[in-house]
Amino acid sequence: MTGKRNSGFFGGIHPTDGSDKALTDQKPIRFLEPDTVTIYLNQSLTGGCKPLVKEGEQVVKGQLIARSEGFARDHLHASVTGRVEKIAEIREKGTSRTAFVIARQGEQTEEPAAAYQKEFSDLAGYSREKILEAIMEGGLVGMGGAGFPTYKKYDGQKLDWLLINAAECEPFLTCDHRLMLEAGYQVLNGVRLLLKASGAKKAYICMEENKRDAAAHLKELLEGHSDPIEIRLLPVRYPQGGERQLIQTVLGVEVPQGGLPATVGAVVSNVGTAAACADAVLGGRPLTHRIVTVTGLVKEAANYRVPIGTPIRQLLAACGGVTAEKNRVIIGGPMTGNCVAVDWKGEELPFVTKTTSGVVVLPEFSSREQPCIRCGGCERVCPAGLVPYQIDSAFRQEDFDLCEKLYASECIACGCCSYTCPARRELTWTVRTARDTVKQRMRERKAGN
Repeated sequence: MTGKRNSGFFGGIHPTDGSDKALTDQKPIRFLEPDTVTIYLNQSLTGGCKPLVKEGEQVVKGQLIARSEGFARDHLHASVTGRVEKIAEIREKGTSRTAFVIARQGEQTEEPAAAYQKEFSDLAGYSREKILEAIMEGGLVGMGGAGFPTYKKYDGQKLDWLLINAAECEPFLTCDHRLMLEAGYQVLNGVRLLLKASGAKKAYICMEENKRDAAAHLKELLEGHSDPIEIRLLPVRYPQGGERQLIQTVLGVEVPQGGLPATVGAVVSNVGTAAACADAVLGGRPLTHRIVTVTGLVKEAANYRVPIGTPIRQLLAACGGVTAEKNRVIIGGPMTGNCVAVDWKGEELPFVTKTTSGVVVLPEFSSREQPCIRCGGCERVCPAGLVPYQIDSAFRQEDFDLCEKLYASECIACGCCSYTCPARRELTWTVRTARDTVKQRMRERKAGN
């Protein structure tokens, strides 16, 4: 285990002092099973799935209920045993999403620990092809937030390095921290499987220095074990867990513009994905549950292991409710998450997906954008090395050619620019939208050639 203190990547910020994570990082994970789950049919960017069950049918936990046939498949499984009450359009903030609504039947408790959760498993009988097949059939996606089907990252790629992203640099979130402390063998068996699937020569489990207890725990489990796995402690700096930033810090190489980690021989997977890999391959358990941090302005912040489709409203109720009348409910972390309610008073909220890492309740605030003063603060903290205020200006003038020349396509939407801006400009929103516009223009040009 090393505590290598190098700058790693350009820019970055320190948005909190650690008191945010202290709300939950030493509390054991709780288990919650709702009476009804609502599982969105489309939980990734790969085009959705085709339903395999109908309204009124009985399903069991882990049963395949929707199959994806796209270029990158992310199948869906029932997260509880029960009855499919309906397959309906769920309206949320002016949009609608198709979802399975399943009413749970009978008492369902945590499954007893399997062998791979208590000791190292013998992986001699698991080929690369067998591992990837189980990952695909298990519906595994990147659980850090991106949601890209996991098997596709490893399929047909020549890789040298496997990076397990346990940085958890988003303020308030501690679900990965608790997972490593409470399911160490499961995590390490998952890393070993991903190492075998990738063909890489070494794996790094990367976490910030505020998780020294988790690092020490995993190091202790690895003592005397021969797999090429190293625990790497990194400086606490947001966005340390950004895929490109992690590669820069750990490997000392930069992913080129328009390139993927595989371009430099690396692959990055979240630590939660590694644990889910062990479930799918060694336990025959598809991705049906995940850990969610529920924190901020709630009576009792906690981490919960819940079925996919759990109502966010029920998670807030389990924590004793929201403690401030003026509030914002954010799904994900406060830097990159999605605000789903302002001054929430108990109305319906969205439902847990495969990528829901947290529910954070923050105080409501209002601010007005002011003219840019050209201070350059956003440029100094941008980890992608961009000049956000220039991209913002070009985008507002609809000068998309200039946006492209300013490399808007490389924005990682981390929020550092908005956080730093003294004029309270919504730089993250405009630069991210400029990025999406530029990328669409690039795709259209490529299709036209």
